[in-house]
Amino acid sequence: MEIREFVETLDREGRSLATAAEKAGVDAEVPTCAGWQVRDLVRHTGMVHRWATAFVAEGHTSYHPDGGLPELDHDALLTWFRDGHRRLVDTLTDASPDVRCWTFLPAPSPLAFWARRQAHETTVHRVDAESALGGEPTAVQPDFAVDGIDELLRGFHGRDRSKVRTEEPRVLRVRATDRADAVWTVRLSSEAPFAERGGHPRPDTDQNVDVDCELAGPVAGLYLALWNRAPFPTVTGDASLATLWRERSAISWS
Repeated sequence: MEIREFVETLDREGRSLATAAEKAGVDAEVPTCAGWQVRDLVRHTGMVHRWATAFVAEGHTSYHPDGGLPELDHDALLTWFRDGHRRLVDTLTDASPDVRCWTFLPAPSPLAFWARRQAHETTVHRVDAESALGGEPTAVQPDFAVDGIDELLRGFHGRDRSKVRTEEPRVLRVRATDRADAVWTVRLSSEAPFAERGGHPRPDTDQNVDVDCELAGPVAGLYLALWNRAPFPTVTGDASLATLWRERSAISWS
């Protein structure tokens, strides 16, 4: 996906998040984020938006701490969120393509990283806000869902910080049933997971990799499931690996 597409998605998803939060009310529980009310969700996402904006707008080339959570509530909180979201969208839109700043996952450029990361951050939390309303969330677009799964498996869980590990080598496959190009092979071990896009043969044979567990379903459903916002559509093989993902894959703010 192009930077422009990520920024357009960020713009749309942030506005939808604010709308859902306003409809639900800041006191509403967020079923997809245990222990959170809508106010917690809005404070967190708004803080992340301002944190991301600072890297691009101010050119920080090393880690820079966030500004903390606001004391604001109710209408004032939603206004604060909308203002910060608008500034992030405008900053990414107006930034030079060769802007240099800190990032934490591989990307073609810092601008591409922040546009992509904030688009997915905001989409997942938009789903959280809509969960406070009940019913099914607005569907995630398939191309965007494919990209988000790739970022999660090959980006976040390619880092040493990933806790998705097994004592003995195991292989997990993630397969979209509605996209032939959306298959990932994830090798689990005592080290950080190693994920590859596509069904890859073993180096010493012409046979496909032996898979211990497969998570399959429509790509939009897999996106939400892998971010622990929905059940896995289909699990075949050793279901303990699906449980391991549920218990160990959460990406926490630190």
